[in-house]
Amino acid sequence: MTKSRDPEPGDRIVIDKKPNGKIKEEGILLESHEPGVLLLKLDSGYNIGIKKEDIMKMRVKEKAKSEEEKEKLKQVKGKPRIDIIITGGTISSSLDPKTGGVKWLTDPNELFKFYPEIFDIADIKIKNPFMKSSENMDSDDWKRIAKETIKSLNDNQCQGVIISHGTDFLHYTASALSFMIKDLNKPVVLTYSQRSTDRGSSDASLNLYCSAKIALSNIGEVVLVGHGSSNDDFCYVLQGNKCRKMHTSRRDTFKAINTSPIAKVSKEKGVEILRDYWKRKKRKAKLDNSFEKKVGLIKFYPGQSPDIIDYYIKKKYKGLVIEMSGLGHVITEGTNNWIGKIKQAIDKGVIVCGVPQTIYGRLDPMVYSPGRQLKKAGVIFLKDILPETGFVKLGYVLGKTKKKEEVEKLMLENIAKEFNNRLGDNF
Repeated sequence: MTKSRDPEPGDRIVIDKKPNGKIKEEGILLESHEPGVLLLKLDSGYNIGIKKEDIMKMRVKEKAKSEEEKEKLKQVKGKPRIDIIITGGTISSSLDPKTGGVKWLTDPNELFKFYPEIFDIADIKIKNPFMKSSENMDSDDWKRIAKETIKSLNDNQCQGVIISHGTDFLHYTASALSFMIKDLNKPVVLTYSQRSTDRGSSDASLNLYCSAKIALSNIGEVVLVGHGSSNDDFCYVLQGNKCRKMHTSRRDTFKAINTSPIAKVSKEKGVEILRDYWKRKKRKAKLDNSFEKKVGLIKFYPGQSPDIIDYYIKKKYKGLVIEMSGLGHVITEGTNNWIGKIKQAIDKGVIVCGVPQTIYGRLDPMVYSPGRQLKKAGVIFLKDILPETGFVKLGYVLGKTKKKEEVEKLMLENIAKEFNNRLGDNF
């Protein structure tokens, strides 16, 4: 043991817990913003909080690296470079104990302080085009992120890109980038944190470490990387336009939808490939970020009046995506029959698409009469696509053309693997 002294954040410490000291905890001391509690990062990667009143004895086993030592580590030559585009969200922030507010981690030194492991494997370049919570983003932000990502992808020194993002609408951004970046040449990895760095159960460190591993891998796709279970054991690599946030607070909130994970990543086993994927290539990535904002997403429910469509017609919307029930149904009889309003919208030039609100599975309008009626009316049925991906794709396609025949052809074309013809029981 090193000479005893008061421990500081970054030190490796050993704690003997009351009542007899037989229970010991060892790990890296983290900054804690909760009075009377020490925050400890265990070797498993998990963070735990220990009440000071439960500590019998505490000693420093290894001192934290000095600022000079940290700077030397960051400047080690020969490491591949990863660009991290910080756009906000829990993973890009920490609690400022002086103000009680949240501050953004836009300085490499701050990032190193919370996530030192990624600096062991890569030279990190921080880029922050803007800071926004994901619920405040729109298509203009997706276009900005795509533009910034293209710059990194076409920089010969950059080996891969990580984008930190808020969880709630992350899959919208991931879908948008899968369409807006053409001829993708390197990994584009979106990641997140459900719980902040000052919490014992934070998922940020493992998510970012696994993201760095994938950013240096041979996977040349837009992917989302995050916890694969509620433990700190591994992350899944998910196709960006076929995944969805499925829980409000679980660390493994994102799930692959109508497909399976591309890979599994852990500190012990590295990257384990689980299925086929697009590989990185030596070519120049191209920006294709046109987008029509006048697109709406409607969730159909029992008894719903079709009058809602009047709003979109009045506001001159160019496209509508309807989350339909079953294999592709809305009300097609009685006073709330939707057929007339849908025909009216289509006659006025509105593109109307159907997607499954069941999330899993594929639409098939030909099985029952309601589906056949809707198809005859001109509805475009988008197979097994996610509602969010269908919304993003329609805005992207309408940014290119407003001609119905061309729009329908592009909407049914498998542009970025958004359709999967072989569905598994992965729910």
